[in-house]
Amino acid sequence: MTYKLIAIDIDDTLINDNKEVTPATQTALEQAVAHGVVVTLATGRAYASAQALARQTKLNVPIITYQGALVKNLLDEKVLYERYVPQEASRKLFDYCLEKNLHLQTYIDDNLYAREENQKLLDYAKLNGTQYYIESDFIKVIEQPTPKLLIIDEPDYLDQVAVELRELLGPEVHITKSKPYFLEIMHKEGTKGHALTFLAEHFGHQLSECIAIGDSWNDHEMLEVAGLGVAMGNAIPALKELADYITASNNEDGVKEVIEKFVLNAE
Repeated sequence: MTYKLIAIDIDDTLINDNKEVTPATQTALEQAVAHGVVVTLATGRAYASAQALARQTKLNVPIITYQGALVKNLLDEKVLYERYVPQEASRKLFDYCLEKNLHLQTYIDDNLYAREENQKLLDYAKLNGTQYYIESDFIKVIEQPTPKLLIIDEPDYLDQVAVELRELLGPEVHITKSKPYFLEIMHKEGTKGHALTFLAEHFGHQLSECIAIGDSWNDHEMLEVAGLGVAMGNAIPALKELADYITASNNEDGVKEVIEKFVLNAE
């Protein structure tokens, strides 16, 4: 099989634990592009955060952000695909989080908003290198279109919350975990699988010609639709079970291994 498009998750996949793209992986990315392969990012991060890394790695194609709720060009920043969380679901989620005293944050026009400053917000902003804004009258923010809302709490508790929210919010939303402490709520078509399907069609490629690489459960939709679904060596067990191939970890240039094995040496 000749692969023509590679979608790569960022955190714990493309970047190592030092939050860096290694020179070896960077070289592999450039070699793949030189072979005519479209290399894109598929991340839960906001566009601004993903954009900075994409430009650092010299990519110039549309990238998948907000778990798949936004696909946007790097060069002219044209929006190609966008799905907002339904308004009714956003309001229900806001009320639920108030009642349960849960930390809820959201993105409006690529800016991060929260109701109050706390350690969860500070840690998140530091992790993602993201500036944030506080709006105490948070319903003003909730009533604006957003690609993603995010709850931060203990992993086991979030698993319980997810069950309750799926019942409360219904089938119009997509609920997933990007990391154990992050529960994310998007439009039902705001998944990396939907976005990869759109992007493959945009470039005129078949899904069978696509490779998807990830480490967390929020990557499973794109691994399932791609012709080759790859789990990192450091991926969660559930993702490894459904992957077609398991590569090295993010600290061992796992992305480089995939590119060399399935793109550069496949001819």
